[in-house]
Amino acid sequence: MNISTEDVRHVAKLSRLNLTAAEEDTMTGQLNAILHYAEKLNELDTEEVKPTTHVLHVSNVMRDDKVRESLTHEQVMRNAPEEEDGQFKVPAVLE
Repeated sequence: MNISTEDVRHVAKLSRLNLTAAEEDTMTGQLNAILHYAEKLNELDTEEVKPTTHVLHVSNVMRDDKVRESLTHEQVMRNAPEEEDGQFKVPAVLE
């Protein structure tokens, strides 16, 4: 499969891109190079390769949750620059 300059113009128009003739030629060449590479990959024998969704065989590597002492509400609120009704008071974001 080959991409023509017309194809590039069409996609550029749909994307609302204004490409120069030189850019159209460059894009055409680059897209064709990508397609030729993909065709080359189709020639590989992948019969014995298992389908994967990730390169590394890692699943859910997480640490165990451990219950431990935490700060009390009063200790946390001592660090608040401003407090109102037992909660952090922050500057208004919306008017």
